[in-house]
Order: sequence, then C-alpha cells, then structure tokens
Amino acid sequence: MFASNKGGPATRRRVNPQASAQSAGQPAADPSAADRSAADAMADANAAAAPRSLERASEQPVERHVERPVEPGRGRTASKRKSKARLRVVQPQIARGDITPRIAEFLDTVEPQTPCLVVDLDLVKETYLALSRALEPAQMFYSVKANPAPEILRLLARLGSSFDAASAGEIDLCLAHGIEPARLSFGNTIKKKADIAYAYEKGVRLFAFDAESDLRKIALAAPGSRVFCRVLVDNEGAEWPLSRKFGCTPKMAVQLMVLAQTLGLDACGISFHIGSQQTDVSQWDKVLGQIAGLWAELKAHGVAPRLINLGGGFPSRYAKDVPSIEDYGAAVIASVKKHFGDPMPELIVEPGRGVVGDAGVIESEVVMISTKDLGEQVRWVYLDVGKFSGLAETIDEAIKYRIRTAHDGKPTGPVVLAGPTCDSVDILYEKTNYRLPLALKEGDKVRVLSCGAYTTTYSTVGFNGFLPLKAYYI
Repeated sequence: MFASNKGGPATRRRVNPQASAQSAGQPAADPSAADRSAADAMADANAAAAPRSLERASEQPVERHVERPVEPGRGRTASKRKSKARLRVVQPQIARGDITPRIAEFLDTVEPQTPCLVVDLDLVKETYLALSRALEPAQMFYSVKANPAPEILRLLARLGSSFDAASAGEIDLCLAHGIEPARLSFGNTIKKKADIAYAYEKGVRLFAFDAESDLRKIALAAPGSRVFCRVLVDNEGAEWPLSRKFGCTPKMAVQLMVLAQTLGLDACGISFHIGSQQTDVSQWDKVLGQIAGLWAELKAHGVAPRLINLGGGFPSRYAKDVPSIEDYGAAVIASVKKHFGDPMPELIVEPGRGVVGDAGVIESEVVMISTKDLGEQVRWVYLDVGKFSGLAETIDEAIKYRIRTAHDGKPTGPVVLAGPTCDSVDILYEKTNYRLPLALKEGDKVRVLSCGAYTTTYSTVGFNGFLPLKAYYI
C-alpha cells in the first residue's frame, strides 16, 4: 500500500518527503527529473482527500464538495471576534499527470487486484472543458479509440462532444449510449463498403477518405454525404508518429476532391493528423501553411472547401514535460487565423489521448526481480503488466511512462522493465535509462502514470492466459 494505513485518509502517514524524481521511475536523463517526488504527491493526495463514497466501474459518478475548517488566524478575516471557524472547500493542487486524490484513495482503500487501470472522470471532464475552451471555435470530436469506456462516452456526450469513430463497432457503441448519429464522424480511411452502408443506414453523414477506392465506395453506399480528404503530412515532433499509412499527397487530394464533387458527394474539406503525442506546438502552423495552398488550388478547380479537420496529437504528460493545453490552443487557433483569416473555416479537432490520458493510473505488482550475471548492477524488474496487457505503446520505447513506488526518495539503481508473459517481445524499457529504488522488492506495488489512453483497448483478450486489463472509472 502507498503511504496509508487501514485507518483511512485521516491516519495516513507521510513517506519520505525528500523523494527525487529519478527514484520515481523516470528516465534519468529526462529534463522533467525536477518533477515533484512520488512520495510527496501521494502524501499530499492522501492529506487532501476527504471521506467520500467510491464508485465501481458500473456506477455513475456523483458530485461532491469537501468542507474543512479554516485554521485560526487564517482566511480572509483577521478580526478577533469570537465565532465558529469558517468552512471552505479545499481543492487539492496536483501537477498535470500526477495521481489525483480520488485515484489514490480508491487504490489505498479498495486495494483492487492488479494489474488494473483507474480513471478519474472528474479529471476527464476538466481536461475536456479546458481543451474545448482553448480550441474554440473548433468542434470537439472525441477519438473513441483512445478509450471507448461507456462511462467516458456518456460523460463527454453530456458535455456536448461529438465523436470520431474508426469502425462500425465504435459507431454502434456510441449509438448504444444515446449519441445521435449527427454527432458522429467515420474517420477511418480504410473501410469496407458494407461498413459504410451500415453507418449511412444508422444516420452517419460525415466520412473521411484518402483514396479513390474508398471515395467510390462512399459515393455508392452513402450518397450525398459530406466527405473530407486526409492529407499526408510530416509527423516531426510526435512521440508516436503515424507513418504513411494514412493520407495522400496534396496533389492527389486535389484530384480526389474534384472527383468527390463529380460523384455527387459534398466535398466539404481537408483533414490531417500531426502525429500522436505531438510535443511541438509549431507543427500545426507548418502544416496549415501547406493546407492554405491546397485550399486555394481547390477553389481554382471549382471546389469550395469550408472545413478543416485539425486531427488530434494533443499530448498527455509522460517522462517529457509538454506545453500547456492553453499553449496548444493559442498556437493552433492563431495559425488558422494567420493562414485563413476571418471568418475562419469550420474547424474540427479529434483529441483522444489529450482528453483521457492523464486521468488514468495503472497499478501493478512486482512479480520478480533478478539479474543476468553474478555481480551485475542492472536489475530486471518484471511487472504483472506489460506490452500485451495494456502497455503496447512501449513498442520501440516510444511512450515513456512515469512510474511511482512506495520507496521513492531512497537510493536507486538502473533497471530493465519487463512484463510477465512468456514472450521475448514483452520488454518495456531496456535502452531507456530507467532507475527504481534499490529497496523495491517482489510483491511491491508500482503505479504507472498517465495511462488513461490506449491501454485497455490494446490489452489482449487472453494472451498466455492472462486476463484483459481490468478498469475502474470513478
């Protein structure tokens, strides 16, 4: 258990307030190593948490407020009159991507079987609203594939989000939770004709494409629909680049948009994706400059585009610090105005990771610790979570998660982190210089931060007999 006793939040002890970021399972050479220690974060979280009910995954979240007495001599009034202490709401302050008090309390109190993911729905809501404000007037289309949990879909639907679906299955999932088909986009450019027809039958009228084959299928199976062409762009600055699988060249896009119009479709716009976990806010300006040239060329060919789909790419906080949500919004909207003026085109954004990533924490157990030779200093730390149970984005060590332990602040040593399966691919970090406390032992719990996106959906259904990643939404 992390920094807590069975007595609950009021009796929880502090754990070494001098903990270092290096000992918290962060790559040693990373510039974010000045980050608050895990122990401080956990202790502060526990201190700030007040008694409250805990929801299971199947229950709906409830609104709460926490009241605590103001200490004598503090607060807005300094008068000496005798009165009862004033009550105020205490809002715990945490850094972006740190463990929230609700998650800490749930894990410390419920002690669920590991590995498991816990997502704080309040933080999902807060992040969605912040992104929506920062990117105004763009319309939010949540990327369902990032985390399709019903609790998240229902929450975002109540907040007014639209949704980017990648398959007929995701369309069904959205419709099953009362989301109107007018709020859906079929954003995958690789689609069966039958799936296009199914989406059209259900009321979906907005489709992406990047190839003539797909375009002709849309024209036959979804006549008159609005379509936008995805353009292939550079993903420089992205920690999870999207390669050349999606999109076409601007030159080809002009021909396809003209064809779309000829086929009776509403050739409404252009889309692009800057790469997932994009850490460079200037990349949108570079691409939007290219889109502006394409825009003019389309008009010269008799096509009148009016929509720009800005895609996703908005990041979570992993080992490397990232700019704020407000910085991303300001840079993107300023770039649109710079290249397209006022009035701006209709704008769509498709955040996924940027909405839910920081709201989730995976708790895992240390299964085994070993070395590969006598006297070797590098320990192999095997967790009960790995590439096949949710951490697939550690492929090529691309996404570098931050890790917290109950021993943070104590001396550390280099480690190789690996999962539990009988597969040699299941190594999380071997080249990246991760360090964990020397006091870490088998049976200890570790917490992997910012795991709300692309974890449960990447988890296998039973590789090696291991169960899929269990998730709780609180």
